[in-house]
Amino acid sequence: LSVFCFCFLMSAAGGSKLWGGRFVGGVDPIMSKFNDSLPYDRRLFDVDLDGSVAYAKALVKPGLITEEERDSIVQGLEKVREEWKSGTFEAKPGDEDIHTANERRLKELIGEAAGKLHTGRSRNDQVATDVRLWLRTTIKSLRVLLLELLGSLTVRAQNDIDILMPGYTHLQRAQVIRWSHLLMSYAWALKRDLQRLDQIAERVNVLPLGSGALAGNPFDIDRAFLAKELDFPAISDNSLDGTSGRDFVSEFLMWGSMLCTTLSKFAEDFIIYSSKEFGFLTLADAYSTGSSLMPQKKNADSLELIRGKAGRIFGNACGFMMTLKGLPSTYNKDMQEDKEPLFDTCDQLDGIIKIATGVISTLTVNKEAMYNDLSPGMLATDLAYYLVRKSLPFRDAHHVVGSVVRLSEEKCCEMKDLSLEELKTLHALFDKDVEEVWNYERSVEQYQANGGTSKAAVSKQVNDMFTFLESARS
Repeated sequence: LSVFCFCFLMSAAGGSKLWGGRFVGGVDPIMSKFNDSLPYDRRLFDVDLDGSVAYAKALVKPGLITEEERDSIVQGLEKVREEWKSGTFEAKPGDEDIHTANERRLKELIGEAAGKLHTGRSRNDQVATDVRLWLRTTIKSLRVLLLELLGSLTVRAQNDIDILMPGYTHLQRAQVIRWSHLLMSYAWALKRDLQRLDQIAERVNVLPLGSGALAGNPFDIDRAFLAKELDFPAISDNSLDGTSGRDFVSEFLMWGSMLCTTLSKFAEDFIIYSSKEFGFLTLADAYSTGSSLMPQKKNADSLELIRGKAGRIFGNACGFMMTLKGLPSTYNKDMQEDKEPLFDTCDQLDGIIKIATGVISTLTVNKEAMYNDLSPGMLATDLAYYLVRKSLPFRDAHHVVGSVVRLSEEKCCEMKDLSLEELKTLHALFDKDVEEVWNYERSVEQYQANGGTSKAAVSKQVNDMFTFLESARS
């Protein structure tokens, strides 16, 4: 009895496979579950139906189906789409992937004409087309979100341009900068991320449909017509590459890793600056959480998750690259593993960018805390520049100011508290006008060159970014 039941289950599991004619026995139910991708590739239902509608139309020209059959197929596909969108589509045993499920349901709706839809088409070129269609749409959505984030950063930089703060290298106080200058540093990095995304979008937007399983299409299918129907500006030039190429997926996953590297650095800075030890920033309650034990805690979990998810997305990219690296040419089942990391990366990026935008738009800047953390020691370089402007070579000026720092440490005082007489013992060029060095606003205003932290230089950055955003949105 147990053997009978096992054989019955195997037969039932393999009964509606698109490839079933070659096989005598059924598929082990464990293998069937292991093989099936419908639990996750159902997300492709809409684009899969788009591709099938276009292909049905293309089958008419070479006489593979009649216009009446085309209309029946298209109407049936639209009914399948309605079922997916309304949540009434019923998956059945044997629906191993979205292509099988859609074709099976189409046959139930319109009968034998459904069997002609797959003429000359393989799931190899079908899925490659589906993924490109889906990713193309997703890239457009992510692009809109990135533009919103860039806009929020730039508006914030414009509004907060008079706020000064310590700039850091090696996590130690270095020089005085404008808070807006720091914000714009993230903006310029994100601009490059956006430009890279636009470049990837061009390479995604290539149609592989009409490549068949690997050798091409033998029925004189008009691929230019398919490209026009599906709004692709280009078609793949080689059927082997068209069906097996997944570099566009790995490139997108690597892009996601680079974007998250940018945002992880942003998150790390803001986590540090929002801590009690710094107190520069206060996150809105909407983007913070508390502790189950310590009532006083306000945790920057939004930023910590941005930082943490960067590792997850980098893992998706590395994992898929390892999947690709050992594959022989053309399609292999390993390529089914492209979808879960791709879907997960896109889902996580959607949330990450939205959260980052929300944090930027709602945080409170504690400008007094930023200003109070400025110290005369951060003007040591300015003191060297003071001597340079009096014609002392910079290396000599650097050495002299090092001596000033050491003297102030020996006397347990700030450099600005050293007397003129004490400074003159270190170099004769020190004069009364040295007092002008100990001014934080004056310090930032000397950096007038493009890209600097003076008000004019940062304002130019802001205006240039607004110009870029206007162009990018058009």
